[in-house]
Amino acid sequence: MSSRRFFLRNSALAMVGAGAAPLWLERALYAADATSPRKKILVAIFQRGAADGLNIVVPHAEKRYYEMRPTIAVPRPSQISDRREDAAIDLDGFFGLHPALAPLKPIWDEGHLAIVHAAGSPDPTRSHFDAQDFMESATPGLKATPDGWMNRAMPRADRAAQISPVRAVAMGNVLPRAMRGSNPAVAVQNLSDFQVRNREASGAFRTLYADSQDPLLQAAGRETFEAVSLLQSIQTRHYEPATGANYPKGRFGDCLRQIAQLIKADVGVEMAFADVGGWDHHVNEVGARASQGQLATRLADFGQALAAFWLDLGDRRQDVAVVTMSEFGRTARENGDRGTDHGHANCMFVMGGGVRGGRVYGKWPGLEPEQLYEARDLALTTDFRDVLGELVKVQLGNRDLSQVFPGYTPSPRGILL
Repeated sequence: MSSRRFFLRNSALAMVGAGAAPLWLERALYAADATSPRKKILVAIFQRGAADGLNIVVPHAEKRYYEMRPTIAVPRPSQISDRREDAAIDLDGFFGLHPALAPLKPIWDEGHLAIVHAAGSPDPTRSHFDAQDFMESATPGLKATPDGWMNRAMPRADRAAQISPVRAVAMGNVLPRAMRGSNPAVAVQNLSDFQVRNREASGAFRTLYADSQDPLLQAAGRETFEAVSLLQSIQTRHYEPATGANYPKGRFGDCLRQIAQLIKADVGVEMAFADVGGWDHHVNEVGARASQGQLATRLADFGQALAAFWLDLGDRRQDVAVVTMSEFGRTARENGDRGTDHGHANCMFVMGGGVRGGRVYGKWPGLEPEQLYEARDLALTTDFRDVLGELVKVQLGNRDLSQVFPGYTPSPRGILL
């Protein structure tokens, strides 16, 4: 019976004219009504390539930082107007944001952006592939973990409740490692990818299914067209971000804009994932000035997209928490090519309405020779699972952290209210 119903649903979809249905639409066929009341939402952002946390959140009061990075360090905060665009934006007298992240400073000032420095995975690998796998599975050092931390983090749904087909959504053509597992999750390359291509056929088949005497056929048709209606209500309507929410052109800005669109459409999103590459800067990380070059360009896009997303959410900000992460950091010293190599600890951002922001969390390990990890990298003082664990427990309401982070007991840092 269930196999036949599955076949009928997919046959209905094909006959509507959708052609090769995107995965998230196929999932949608399992819910008669995807709308649900407002819930807390967690958005995870992965910076693939190992972002340089020391140049993103600059320890400008640390003398050794400038000694080890004579040509690529971000200058200390300056009150001189013609130097300000290249200088770190002071946060607390010790740390400062890279100047390209200026759009995030108002969120920090409002108390909705927190930073965790010297954070990351305790595993010593400097392999991008392995480190990303360990972070997305949240089991450092274990390659056999079958599922991702976000999939395990999904709170158990009430059996009586209707589950949204877009409860867990990732922007991309495949599910990221973090979302794979037994709980349903969907990958969406672009919200505009789906459209009913033959409306006459759609109307004819809607009538055919409605008039059928076969209850399974009726159910398949009803659920198919209700799912189609749900998705079209999101996709065919022109989406206009909130006034002032200027997303940068490019994939990352598009991803955050579409996540905001789904959240504001109240279709039951509880977690979302987006990633952004281009952080592996072994050569010429910084241009002639700190405000120029590869890192500055990447951070300008990153900061503008996050700031636009925050503004676009409007009154949904209270429901949303955003966390950023990268597989590992970069070497404390610059290399001979004005870049940095694979390192260890990094920084994480946490942004949201329920965040105790305006503060840098984590113990600063220092950059003296004896304080460096393996005499070359920023040492780790906060396990990334401590940050994620607090988000899973407080934001998502899942208190069973032993199932989400097997073999590890997260220690909350008090980042969330």
